[in-house]
Parts: sequence; C-alpha cells; structure tokens
Amino acid sequence: MQSKTSGRRGMATRVVGFLLAAVGVACGGDPHFDDPIEGTARPAAVLAADSARQRAARVAVHAPQADPGKQVLFGDLHVHSSYSWDGFLFTLPLTGGEGAHPPADACDFARHCSSLDFFALTDHAETLMPDLWSASKESVRQCNAVAGEGDNPDLVAFMGFEWSQAGLTPETHWGHRNLIFKDTAEAALPTRAIGSGPNRELRSQLAGMVRTVRWLAPSAWGRFTAYADYLDAANAWPVCEEGVDVRALADSCQDVAFEPDVLHEKLDQWGFDVLEIPHGMTWGTYTPVGSDVAKHLDPRHYDPDKQRLIEIMSGHGNSEEYRDFRPVEFAPDGSRSCPEPTADYLPCCWQAGEIMRARCGELSSQECERRVALARSHAASANVRPHQVFPDAPLEDWLDCGQCRDCMKPSFGYRPRESVQYAMSLSTPDPADESAEPLRFRYGFIGASDVHSSRPGTGYKQIERTMMTDVSGKPSGILRRFVDRPPTPMDDPTMPLAPKSGPIGVVGSDMRVQSFLFPGGLAAVHAKNRSREAIWDAMQRREAYGTSGPRILLWFDLLNAGEEPLPMGSEATLAHDPKFSVRAVGSLEQQPGCPAASRNGLPAERLERLCRGECFHPGDQRRVIEAIEIVRIRPQVEDGEAIAPRIEDPWLRHECPGDPSGCSFEFEDPAFAAGGRDVLYYARAIEEPSMALNGNPLEAERDAEGRTIAVTLCRGDEGEDGCPAPVRERAWSSPIFVDHPGAAGAVAKTGSMDSLAQVERR
Repeated sequence: MQSKTSGRRGMATRVVGFLLAAVGVACGGDPHFDDPIEGTARPAAVLAADSARQRAARVAVHAPQADPGKQVLFGDLHVHSSYSWDGFLFTLPLTGGEGAHPPADACDFARHCSSLDFFALTDHAETLMPDLWSASKESVRQCNAVAGEGDNPDLVAFMGFEWSQAGLTPETHWGHRNLIFKDTAEAALPTRAIGSGPNRELRSQLAGMVRTVRWLAPSAWGRFTAYADYLDAANAWPVCEEGVDVRALADSCQDVAFEPDVLHEKLDQWGFDVLEIPHGMTWGTYTPVGSDVAKHLDPRHYDPDKQRLIEIMSGHGNSEEYRDFRPVEFAPDGSRSCPEPTADYLPCCWQAGEIMRARCGELSSQECERRVALARSHAASANVRPHQVFPDAPLEDWLDCGQCRDCMKPSFGYRPRESVQYAMSLSTPDPADESAEPLRFRYGFIGASDVHSSRPGTGYKQIERTMMTDVSGKPSGILRRFVDRPPTPMDDPTMPLAPKSGPIGVVGSDMRVQSFLFPGGLAAVHAKNRSREAIWDAMQRREAYGTSGPRILLWFDLLNAGEEPLPMGSEATLAHDPKFSVRAVGSLEQQPGCPAASRNGLPAERLERLCRGECFHPGDQRRVIEAIEIVRIRPQVEDGEAIAPRIEDPWLRHECPGDPSGCSFEFEDPAFAAGGRDVLYYARAIEEPSMALNGNPLEAERDAEGRTIAVTLCRGDEGEDGCPAPVRERAWSSPIFVDHPGAAGAVAKTGSMDSLAQVERR
C-alpha cells in the first residue's frame, strides 16, 4: 500500500512546502505568512505584581477557604492561525482580510497583547498537512523557549488540533472537539493530526471561486492563487490506510477518524496525555436540527478520562442554557413538522411560511395556504440551511427565527438539546454493566475564543470588531460588489424550493451569523504555580472555570465533605445536606493603549499590526459583581424523565451589595438528603452591565404582543464599533458533583441510547 501512494504523498508534502516558501514572494503575495516570534518574555516583576494584586482581591472578598497556595491563571485553549482552511480564507481581500497570521502571531499576541498565562494552538486537523503540522509544533516550542524555565514561565503554550466533524443529519453529526496535549516535545506529540475526513467538495468549490475572484483583484493575484493551491494540495493529500496502528502509518498521509470511537482508538494508540474538549455544541450554523447530545453518552464514543472539560462560551456564542423550544418537531417515526411560534421563540420553518404568505399575491387562498405549508415542510427538512427555501429573500425577512431571545450572547441558530445544561442533566445505564453507576457527563467548564487570526484571549477590550471577533472585514472596490451581490434569484418566487444537501457554507459569510460573533471567552484555572504541570493538573481535576471574556475571579467550594473544603470540579458522596461557599471579584477596568511591558517586549510595528496599539492594560478600578446565581441540576433517574424541571436556573440568586471589592455568600441545599438522588451545582457570577460588541444580536423590534416585526443586522456600515450594547458579562464555575449514596445505579434499566435521544421529541 505504501509503495502505491508514496509518490503522491511526497508530492503533497512538496506542494505544502512550496506554499510556505512561495506565498510571501508571489505576485501580490503575503509577506506575513511565515512571520517569526519576535516578543521577549514579560519581566518577572510584572508577573509578581499581577499575583500580588490577585492575592489582595482574594483577601478583600474574605475567601479563607480558598487555597492560598493557588492562583487564578487565565488562558485560551481554542486558537486558529492562517494554517486552518478558514483562517487562511479570512486573510484574503475577498473577506476584507488584513493578511496572514501564522502560529508565531499567537505567541506574541498572547504574551504582549492579551497578557495571557497559557494558550493552545488548535488549527483544523483536516488541512494540517505535514509541513504545516511540523511548522506549528516548532512554533509552539519556540514560544515556550522564550518563556523561562521552572515554576514561573511568563506563558505556557500547549499544542493541539481541532477535530472538526459536522454531519449533515442528526444521526451523522458529532460536532467539533479540540485535542490538547500536555507536552510539546516531538516524541510526546502525534506524527499527524487526526481529522474528521476530507471535505473535497467544499474545498473544490472554494478553490474555483477564489480562482475566479482573483481576476477582479490582480494586485492580490498571488494571495488568491496561494489559497487555491493550498486547497488543491489538501484535496491531493492521500488518506491513511484504515485499520492500521497509527505508529505504523506513513508520516505524510492524512489520518482520518469519521466518528469519536475511531478518534479515541487512535489517541489511545499514541498513548499521550491529552484533553478532548467539545465546543460549539449549540451553534446552528453546522449543527443539524434534531441533534441531541444524548447519543454521545455511548461508551463506544464517550471517554471520560479524556473529556474532562467542555467549552461553555466562545466567540461563537454561549452554549450554556437549556430551553424547551424546538426548531422542528419529530414524530416517533422520524417524520418532521413545524411547531408554532411562542412568545420566546420563532422557528425558521414557521417564518418560511410567513415569507411565502407575503408572496401569495393573486394566488387563491387555498393555493396560498398549500404553498405556505410546503414552505414550512421544506424548511423543516433543512438541517442547517432553511434559507434555501427562499434564496432570494433579504436576510432581514427571516427576522430572529431560530435564535434564543433571552440568552446572553447566544450562539447562532440555538440548539437547546446540545446545550451544556441539557448534557449535564442526562444519565443512562452502562450497557456493559447494569449494576454499575449510570453513565453521565461530568464536565468542567471553560471559555475560549475560537478566533481564526492567531489572537488568543480576544475581548480584553470591547473595540475593533474585526480584531476581537471573527467578523469579516470589508472588501473594497470591485470585490465589494462581488461579495455584496443580491440574493440568488428564483425562477418563481412564489414556489418554495426544496433544500439541497451538500457541504456546509462558509462560516461568517451570512450577515445574520456575523451578528452573533463576539469577542472570545476565557479559561481560568486554580493552579499551584505557573508551570505547565500545574496548569495541566488543574484542568485534569476540573478546578477550572470559564468567563465570557473579562477576568472575573471566582471561587466555589463544598464546605462539609471532609476536613478540607473541596473546590469546583470535585466529586463527593454525601448522606447529609451539602453546604457551599462562593466568592467572586469583578474584572479590572481597562486603560487605553499598552503597558510598558508590552511596548518594551514587542517591536512597535509588530505591536501595532497584532493589537492595533490596544493591549490588556488594567487599571485599579474593578467592576461590581451584581449577583451570584446558583444553578442546580438533578440528572435523570429514569428513562424519559422530563428535562426542564430538573434544570433549575437559577435555583438560588444572591443579590450583591455593589461593593467593588467583591461578593460572597454561603448556602445549603436543605432538600438534598431527603431527595435521594445525585445533584450537581455550579455558580454563575454576573457583572454589572458594560458595553459589548454585538451585545444585542439582530436588535429585534417587537410589537405589543412581543412578536418580532423587524431586525437590524450588524453590518459595520457606521464604522467598526461593532454594534455595542450593554451586557452583563459573567463567569461560570465548574460544577461540584454531589452524589447520594442511595442513588448509585438508580437509572431505570428500561431505556436505550436510541430512546434517550428521543427524550422530549414527542
């Protein structure tokens, strides 16, 4: 087998190597595609001052139970560079791109723009061809080499990749996961990234489009050509032989795992310490309607040793909250129907019918209603693209269909049965051992950016929409006319079209989607020191939390499970009522410009290009924590048990006194012992309102009955302010899992994975 494909493998490797060398010198090429790391380490005095400020905040909020030997460190475990297919696309003039951002930019940005403590490079494995994978690993190692040794590096860079699976139906969809490896030595990392399969159709379409567009912008001919050649090289990259141990495969082949069980098998064959972090679960741009995270609770596909954390918030929105609305109703036989709208939710299939009704014109009332029903039926069958039913309709005609109206910074096209709260409410018997404890997700929570411009930790300032979010810039001249061309015309605008199946469209190309792109969230860990080992250990024990972007300090502890308090992420079995403590301190207000350490640590020209002269630059004033909420979730104990009553959000709400030094309170659950079932609790610290980019997605206008009658897309036509609106930023602790000794194995044994996935569809 190797002999038959070795020539093609060598050709693919040479093509990618050529791209790395040639993209910067071709006609109209990009000189930044292979920029080196230029920044120096932040001074130890700066790190010490940050630690001292945090210790003072902990003392001020009266957190004696918080381990004084630990500190809160902030990072971003979801970062893409221009080595990803979409990151590369976003560099082009077609999308208003500002040029390439290679992995080296992530290091310099994290160190001197966002001043993070750690980050992970996670480019899409599906286009991480051999030379790009090797270059990425070397860049991360160089970043760490600058950081200093021992327990006090200024920055820890982790290496990883994203497994980007997106099935076109609920049955074939598994979603996206980041794979983060503990160590960065060559012998501690896979020889190849593991992708979800070659998406050759989408790449071919993109390559053809780019080769057409370059005629409209000959000054950038080299950049467009380089991207098309990159896609062609990815399509020519040969797939590895199936069923062969990863260590026996050729170094240059494309390693593929179509489903999680194969991914886990390959990771086990490598044998390295790795974290697998699901993300973007509720994002309807690529998640088909009807998708249900319950099917992931299959021991073939779920690996709790690797899956310790889940991304609750990113630049693509909040995935926390469960709602009982449904984009589409499923009958027991699998057929679909369109639910009526409610005061809180407008299904896109319903709005398709309303668009049709407005077009009926001279049609008879009977024929009009027939076509309204047809439009709704067609849209209900569209898994991710209901707008295909009327491709000529202005985006505003779809109003706010498919969106969570009362969620903070929600992901686009919200899928509630993929939300974090819904996942944490699930439980199912272990099919291999019915006497064992039921299978459950026991995730810790983090935030991340999911940025595609090598900018870890965006969102420290709510400015520069095209820098802090994945929103595209504005193409100029003739390219602007190409991008802003009118919607696709229809032969008969009064006849709804059946949606077509095919590769998912380019993320961010829809202005409705761009209204739901935000500055990124952050991961925080309680670590014993700043070392790689300490950060990794904190993530493994789930002593971590996520924020929507600001650096909120948060402690959440179980007080009466032993001699010492147990921190967030812990598990305990109690026969008595649990008692908890929660402490939160608001983020520091930002000053304009960049601090001296950033100005001295990075050349002025590079500082301007990467962070546009605006860095993480905290002052002395902290935002007020307005409230702390406790969410209580009781995982199911029998198959088919209703979901919504067991997700109590909030179960408790503590109004804070408005003290900038922080907020704290203690509480008990007086019903736990008598309830006889397992419970998990997590804390949500909520800051006072502040202005945020895309803070009010779609800016819906509603009538007296609460129905949406108009929306305003955030197009950026009035500058680059990014449609700011007041938002209550927040932090989410990892849960504390309190099990009841009488609850083990209590889930009814009558269910199955198939029936569990159908919960509340009927």
